Amino acid sequence: MPQALSDLERFLHDGGGLPPLVQVGLAHAQFETIHPFLDGNGRLGRLLITFLLTEKGLLSRPVLYLSHYFKRHRSEYYERLQAVRDAGDWEGWLAFFLRGVAEVSREATQTAAAIPKMREDYRARITEYLGRAAANGQRVMDRLFDHPIVTVATVREWLGLTAAGANQIVARLEGIGLLREITGCARNRRFLFEPYLILFAEPEEIRP
Repeated sequence: MPQALSDLERFLHDGGGLPPLVQVGLAHAQFETIHPFLDGNGRLGRLLITFLLTEKGLLSRPVLYLSHYFKRHRSEYYERLQAVRDAGDWEGWLAFFLRGVAEVSREATQTAAAIPKMREDYRARITEYLGRAAANGQRVMDRLFDHPIVTVATVREWLGLTAAGANQIVARLEGIGLLREITGCARNRRFLFEPYLILFAEPEEIRP
């Protein structure tokens, strides 16, 4: 096992002159075949794709995730990996992998275009429905893009308000659909910036 990991590491650094996308696809399949850990190999293998694409300069930010593609085509994903192990069908695996990269890239482009539109839509809602509190509502929304799960205490810290004031802002943002409470508790509540996260996830990964 250490030798297999060492060989994979050398391949990642060298690549044998292969195109970077092909190299990344081969590396993922090899990692899943080595299966070096007792648990978490699938998650690590999928993260490896994004990290390698970023490290090789194909992505400026780690925003391309193939997990949804693999999930949508779960049976074929496992069949292609098994065909590599059983019959050395690297070509079939690479065709499947590269098709996924193309599909997810198109989705990422659509997501990138949807984000500023969503921001402006909610900016207009905040201006219309929050009245004198609109400026604080805008400040909260701007911070949510970096921190999409918050508590009232978080909002209080961001705005320098009293607990009552922060509660009011959160309630009003919840009222226009910007936030959704996800704990069902009366205390220590957490709120999700759901419209933003829905852009990146399958619906069942957002709603419990």
